[in-house]
Amino acid sequence: MTPAERDAFVLAHTSPGHVALVPEIELLLAAEMPPLWHMTEDAMAERGIEPPYWAFAWPGGQALARYLLDNPEAVRGQSVFVFAAGSGIDAIAAARAGAARGVACDIDPLALSAIALNARRNGVEIELDGGDPLSRRGSPADVVIAGDVYYQAEMGDRTTAWLRRCMLAGAEVLIADPGRGYMPDSGIDELASYAVQTSLDLEDRTFRQTTIWRPRLY
Repeated sequence: MTPAERDAFVLAHTSPGHVALVPEIELLLAAEMPPLWHMTEDAMAERGIEPPYWAFAWPGGQALARYLLDNPEAVRGQSVFVFAAGSGIDAIAAARAGAARGVACDIDPLALSAIALNARRNGVEIELDGGDPLSRRGSPADVVIAGDVYYQAEMGDRTTAWLRRCMLAGAEVLIADPGRGYMPDSGIDELASYAVQTSLDLEDRTFRQTTIWRPRLY
């Protein structure tokens, strides 16, 4: 797809909406997830399209957005890198909270289109990164945030190793996890917890308790 085609696809399959935990931010969201999910699954085999994670505000992103809006000092005046940004809700919140620079990273080109469209709807500027940062050295920003990334063991291990490298380079790291199962259970401090409303189209319950964690180096 060309950039224009990606924007058109996102706009054709979403409508403006808000999530209950972060009503300040308007997002382009899929009203019915199963049809869009099946459509992109079918297209994956033909054109390499990823599942539409960008069309739903996942619990981790919502919790991080709420935390940053309520605690703007966490990012004010700093550069922020959002890993696996999806809809971009937490990147938008970081910009709203006063981040000096925000970068939203996602390997899905459709997610990057959705993030750019969502950023414009909310009057903020966000840089886009379509690469995989997990093999990079150093830290991409002063603050690195990641939501809902501990859903698979290998992914969790790679993410933890990369976040540790970011911390060794001087970055502050914030993680939001709704109990996916592969989150480290030691060396982390709880900062906040939220009951996040979810969709039964994608989750096995209507609310997920989602915690904001700050990992420690030692």
